[in-house]
Amino acid sequence: MFNRPGRRVRKQLKLLSDRLAEENPVLKGVVDPFRELDRVGYASGLLNPQDDSYAFTISWWPMIAVLGTFSSGKSTFINEYVGTTVQRSGSQAVDDKFTVISYGGSERVQELPGLALDGDPRFPFYRVSDEIERITDGGGRTVDHFLAMKTANSERLRGRILIDSPGFDADEQRATILQLTDHIIDLSDLVIVFFDARHPEPGAMRDTLEHLVNRVAERNDFNKLVFVLNQIDTTWREDNLEEVVSAWQRAVVRQGNATGRFYCMFNESAGVEIGDEQVRERYEEKSQRDRAEIHEKIQEISSSRSYRILGSLQAIAESIEMDALPALRRALERWRRRVFQIDAAMFAVIAVILGVIGYNTAGGFGPWMDGSAWASMGEHPIWTSTGIVVLVLVLAGLHFFNRRWVARRIARTLPTESAAGNWRAAFEKNTRPWRWMLRRAPLGLGRRKIGRLHALRDRAEAYIQRLNNQFVDARPVSRTGGRASAADVHRSAEQAQSDTVSESTGDAGQQVPAADTPGDANAERPEVR
Repeated sequence: MFNRPGRRVRKQLKLLSDRLAEENPVLKGVVDPFRELDRVGYASGLLNPQDDSYAFTISWWPMIAVLGTFSSGKSTFINEYVGTTVQRSGSQAVDDKFTVISYGGSERVQELPGLALDGDPRFPFYRVSDEIERITDGGGRTVDHFLAMKTANSERLRGRILIDSPGFDADEQRATILQLTDHIIDLSDLVIVFFDARHPEPGAMRDTLEHLVNRVAERNDFNKLVFVLNQIDTTWREDNLEEVVSAWQRAVVRQGNATGRFYCMFNESAGVEIGDEQVRERYEEKSQRDRAEIHEKIQEISSSRSYRILGSLQAIAESIEMDALPALRRALERWRRRVFQIDAAMFAVIAVILGVIGYNTAGGFGPWMDGSAWASMGEHPIWTSTGIVVLVLVLAGLHFFNRRWVARRIARTLPTESAAGNWRAAFEKNTRPWRWMLRRAPLGLGRRKIGRLHALRDRAEAYIQRLNNQFVDARPVSRTGGRASAADVHRSAEQAQSDTVSESTGDAGQQVPAADTPGDANAERPEVR
């Protein structure tokens, strides 16, 4: 009963499954393996059945973060991409919050407070209020001070999320905004950084560059960072676009990233009038080509997110077996050893005290040796029985006190947050008073549960191969020998989902041969043109 998810978790997982069916059907069937993984977490104590699910720890929609200074063209780019006016734009800072933009069915753009993101595990800022409280040191600012949500009925938003940042030149919230930016970069599949060509001296933005470039360059996913030099039309009189790009490129390289691709764009409907026809044609061609490439990158990350979600499923299952299980075994072994040591010491002291009392009461050890003292105890059965019961209760009380005291000390050394879940809670579940101390395997992580983890990892590999089959050839060969239609591809995706679900009781242990995965949209080494 205690290993079943609570009503709230079941409701949220159903909402997640329903939304995936609407926006990203290829991933709908993956929710079920996460439910099975949750059962392992609940049984072991790594997850709280009332609030937690491993499905809540990842973002199910591809995320594109649009960062930069104010008036660098971020909002204009988003409005152009979405196809409607979602964000305000202007020459001054008009937004002081991170705005999460997702697909919605209403014909009008809907705006919701940041609380809508904090309380919904389907979105990437689930429970971000805890992080904001930590960053602001309890300054009284809520999630609504830093986050907002908007929905728009645009097919380009179906199955993905855009995040528009406030300008980094900002106000007293600057420190918090930069720290939240780090969090967003961690979550995002593609990070588009806008710079303003009207301010060609990048030296004034050195601290912003450090946050947007240096921090990312230290990790292994820095290739997801691309740079946009916007409003290049302002350079037409000098016709020195290459020099401006080179200045920004050198600034980025100095911060430790030599691979970021620089795109150049401007808004043709709102740009300055370019008097030279040849320069105008060259700038427009450059802007249109680079804009199309960015749109293509955004389109391609949907497939890479599908692979990342399946990779997360495998990583969580592996972390439970390879990280949490050995750590819990070591902690429980330390706990047993220390409890037994303290028990032995305390029982020895009690034995000495009882020996002294017996010696003084009987006038030496002789009466105990010849049996007369024992016979005397038999003459008073009530007092003798009461004394034995009291002694047993004292010894049991000391033992359970030791169990709890040692368990608390060891529990403080275990993390409460990890890929596998809450190690501390799992350890505390194993050290409850009614738990048999001599049992070696941690609760909920016996052979059967580990076998289930292996089966889930095999199912994820099988699902990855089916994703490969869909993405390797956009028009797979049909049964009749020709190229399949879109309906055939859709039926193939549905069949992959049903086959994957059925494998949980079938040949889940069969090893699936590895296949060459398609290139990640963010994995190429960008060049600077």
